[in-house]
Amino acid sequence: MEKVLSNAEMRLSDAYTIKQKQVSSAELMLRAGVALADEAEKTAKGLKTDEIAVICGTGNNGGDGYVCAQELLTRGFNVAVYALEGSLSPDCEREKQDYKGRYLRHMWGSIVIDCIFGTGLCREITGEIKTLIEEINSFGAYVLSADIPSGLSGDNGKALGIAVKADKTVAIAEYKLGHFLNDGLDYCGEIIKKDIGISLPQSVEHSCAIIYGENDISGFFPSRKRNSHKGTYGTALIVAGSKKYIGAAALSLQAALKSGCGIVKLATAEEVKFALAAKYPQVIYSDGIDFTANAIAVGMGCGVTEELYGKIKQILNEYTGSLLIDADGLNALSEFGAEILKNKKCEVVLTPHLKEFSRLTGKTVEEISSDPIKEAKVYAKEYGVTVVLKSATTVITDGAKTVINARGSTALAKGGSGDILAGFLCGTLTRGLNAFDGAVCATYVLGLSAEISSEEKTDFCATAYDIINNVHIAIKRLTRKT
Repeated sequence: MEKVLSNAEMRLSDAYTIKQKQVSSAELMLRAGVALADEAEKTAKGLKTDEIAVICGTGNNGGDGYVCAQELLTRGFNVAVYALEGSLSPDCEREKQDYKGRYLRHMWGSIVIDCIFGTGLCREITGEIKTLIEEINSFGAYVLSADIPSGLSGDNGKALGIAVKADKTVAIAEYKLGHFLNDGLDYCGEIIKKDIGISLPQSVEHSCAIIYGENDISGFFPSRKRNSHKGTYGTALIVAGSKKYIGAAALSLQAALKSGCGIVKLATAEEVKFALAAKYPQVIYSDGIDFTANAIAVGMGCGVTEELYGKIKQILNEYTGSLLIDADGLNALSEFGAEILKNKKCEVVLTPHLKEFSRLTGKTVEEISSDPIKEAKVYAKEYGVTVVLKSATTVITDGAKTVINARGSTALAKGGSGDILAGFLCGTLTRGLNAFDGAVCATYVLGLSAEISSEEKTDFCATAYDIINNVHIAIKRLTRKT
């Protein structure tokens, strides 16, 4: 697991390290600059070049750049600094004075190191700096960004008018939210983390978001005992589909069948049963709600009706397992009232995309995307649910714990992706995982499967069906049984 910090959490950690651990800001800047130089040297050797330009701003990010430039100079590289004019921070001023190399006023070099702005930027970039960033992006050199590409918000990853398009980003100390949210993944390129000895106070340790790795997710797939049967692995009930949306039911049940659960049931309209029964004979088809199921997923392709809303209310009042509400189930809550979520016997997972969450909360998509973690946490806490807020990067929170899932590809940006997540997550919950862990596991596996599908068929051609069919490859990779 890796921690992902907000700007405020990073500032608290910096201050804690300086005050409580007695590490000076000058020492931290030295470590950051050397770490950046180490990565630049590795990159230069790979590209077989020694020409490196370091573009230094006037704040502490610029100070890191001056340390990096001086370090590279002592290592024998052909280095030049492009220095932005303005009032320098004290640490940046000190490191600029210590830099002994040459300066330039035009773009140059095979490698450009971006040290213009750090994570704290909160204003739109205009004027000369905008022109400079445009030049960096069009120049054609390999771009290495210090901490975060200049122009990206460290808190939400949005490009503030314009941002540097990096080939690689060196995250100093810890990953930042802006690396992964919104535009972050499009601008950061490869993201690597460099530890410079910053300690986190307990408040940050307990509040920051987490990213899971493959080894973490593999723990959700324990070895299955030979002495077991279908009942051992639980029953998933999919409440999905209608005359208009037969495919939603088909995709959901296919994904549930791949999840490792023992039994998959489908409650749906007669037209859907007739369309699917012969193709999926291993599924049990019914009309009503089976309250003995270990997990229920409801809403996919059902249509927004008072009847669906009534079913959800009944399940909330009577069911004691795990309930997942998706698609038209979420829209029914928005239409007829989400207050029913507060009166429940079951644990509940909501899986909205940004527009669905906008309808649920009454907030605009822009408001939500500007602080998706906060908005998801507030809603999860208020209603006592686990929220899986789907976007380019998915946020999973129960109001206390938060995980960011950055696995995936644009193969998921197609119809049916939500249906397969609902089915796969429903089946995953039957294996005994709680709502939060199940959501973390399912989003990661499908993200990995999407990456595999994109590698095989490209982002353009891979479909939801391909992602379902590659789930077994993703799980084999996670369980090291390749």
